[in-house]
Amino acid sequence: MGLQLGFVALLLLLIALAGATLRILREYERGVVFQLGRFWQVKGPGLTLLVPVIQQMVRVDLRTVVLDVPAQDVITRDNVSVKVNAVLYFRVLDPQKAIIQVEDFLMATSQLAQTTLRAVLGKHELDELLAERERLNVDIQQVLDAQTDAWGIKVANVEIKHVDLNESMIRAIAKQAEAERERRAKVIHAEGELQASEKLMQAAEMLGRQPGAMQLRYMQTLSSIAGDKSSTIVFPLPIELLKGMADLSSKP
Repeated sequence: MGLQLGFVALLLLLIALAGATLRILREYERGVVFQLGRFWQVKGPGLTLLVPVIQQMVRVDLRTVVLDVPAQDVITRDNVSVKVNAVLYFRVLDPQKAIIQVEDFLMATSQLAQTTLRAVLGKHELDELLAERERLNVDIQQVLDAQTDAWGIKVANVEIKHVDLNESMIRAIAKQAEAERERRAKVIHAEGELQASEKLMQAAEMLGRQPGAMQLRYMQTLSSIAGDKSSTIVFPLPIELLKGMADLSSKP
């Protein structure tokens, strides 16, 4: 009986020892191994052997992390208050730095993303924030990537998701857009009037150089008016036209 208990105790000890010695790391994982508290090396993927008590290992996931940045109160350069949230994509490139250089790289990256979002967007006006998101995404990504490089983290992309405005600002923007459309319509109308006046001036100059062309134009106008039977129109007949017709009839 005592032999059996001893065998069972030895078996349990071996199982516990194997559990403390053997580690299996997946393809996307790396293990940062410390030996007596000092960094030793990065291991994985696959089977990893550790010396119990002497060595400890911290797992690090190398897959891309999708981090939702909570909505931040941002005051733009033209003193407009908006709420902006974004999504951040990053991954660990150097597991050693991610564990040693910062206590919690996930929390640190999240906090840094929030402060950077407010700082970068606060340098731009509201129109830029609404119309140039691609450029602002790149600006935020570059700032974050430069600051997280010391932690062994690569920020791949930043996307601004929503820009929330209060009701009064939405109405003001709608009025501004309507005024802009009216301004463009008036400019287009004025440009059309200018082009039409220029064409009429050119036509008048051309008809003035050719008296016969003026007479033909006069006859075309009479013909178009004669087709309208809804009213009676008294049309004066220029003396020049009569002279022209007399000259034509006098010719053999």
